[in-house]
Amino acid sequence: MKLVVCFPGIGYHCDKPLLYYSRKLAATAGYDHAVLLQYTCQKDGLRENPAALRAAFDALYTQAEAQLAAVGWAQYDDVLFLSKSIGTAIAAAYAQKHAVPCRHVLYTPLALTYEFAPQHAIAFLGTADPWSDVDAVTAQSRANGTPITVYAQANHSLETPDTLRNIQILGEVMQNTADFLHGCVPRTMP
Repeated sequence: MKLVVCFPGIGYHCDKPLLYYSRKLAATAGYDHAVLLQYTCQKDGLRENPAALRAAFDALYTQAEAQLAAVGWAQYDDVLFLSKSIGTAIAAAYAQKHAVPCRHVLYTPLALTYEFAPQHAIAFLGTADPWSDVDAVTAQSRANGTPITVYAQANHSLETPDTLRNIQILGEVMQNTADFLHGCVPRTMP
């Protein structure tokens, strides 16, 4: 059996494009069980406030851990964590603390994510992401051995001012995600 777990960001639920389409790709790749996490937290005052972001992370992690308490990890042959924003840190922390053998797809990871050294991962980030120090996150990702694809002028949802480019980016991200699900080494952009 194969399990996919979706770790959304604050205000970014599992039916928004990145998690929705990657979950669909996981289903076509044989992931026959899914857990879609939901948690709540105030978003105001978190950006550029490390203490508030850490407090939000702690609260959200506790919510995620409670929702995952009944999962019997050993029954799954393959576990995939799909995560967005602060969800990337929650997923990495959970995998590390509970020694869950899994793969990670990190959509717009935060610097906090790499404190938990996600293993077997790929990442995607935009250069106009106001929630990430793009240079630091890119360097941390590479130091962690995580291939990262960076999109010029893309924001925290990997969107640019150009709608057609957004559709192209989403297609590229999903192609790299699908390749990763099927064991291929993803292409990365500088």
